[in-house]
Amino acid sequence: MKIILETDRLILRELISQDALSFHQLNSSENVLRFTGDVPFSSVLEAEKFLINYSDYLQNGFGRWAVILKTSQKFIGWCGLKLHDDDMIDLGFRFFEDEWNKGYATESSLAVIQYGFDVLNIKTIVGRVAPDNKASVQVLTKVGMTFWKQDSCNGIENAQFYHITQTKKATLR
Repeated sequence: MKIILETDRLILRELISQDALSFHQLNSSENVLRFTGDVPFSSVLEAEKFLINYSDYLQNGFGRWAVILKTSQKFIGWCGLKLHDDDMIDLGFRFFEDEWNKGYATESSLAVIQYGFDVLNIKTIVGRVAPDNKASVQVLTKVGMTFWKQDSCNGIENAQFYHITQTKKATLR
């Protein structure tokens, strides 16, 4: 298990196969998946296979990372970067509903953006969001991203694209 970074309250580490049950539960919530365009895993085994075969760390040197509460060591979701076919690197996050509105998405996203700029030397990070996903839009703007364009993305019509560049330091707003 490789720890990538820490914040005051959180540990971000590589996803591991032992996360399969939590990963399956997270991706089985209708509300969590509501704006993503993703479908739930059919079983814990399917989630485990996904995690075992997750190759972004080896291919790109980064990926989506498990978010763990320092106080309890509880898996509460994931946050991280993803390289897409269009060569854009996006920030993504997903948390259990009972962890919403506690600032974890903002805290982890801010840390991931800084890591992307300072350690990975990424020049631009984007955020893609369904227009009705007001909570995620709020997180993206809180960490310093600005609206860039509207386009379709992963089956989401009129997705809103936000971005931040390395020259603009990510800070809470």
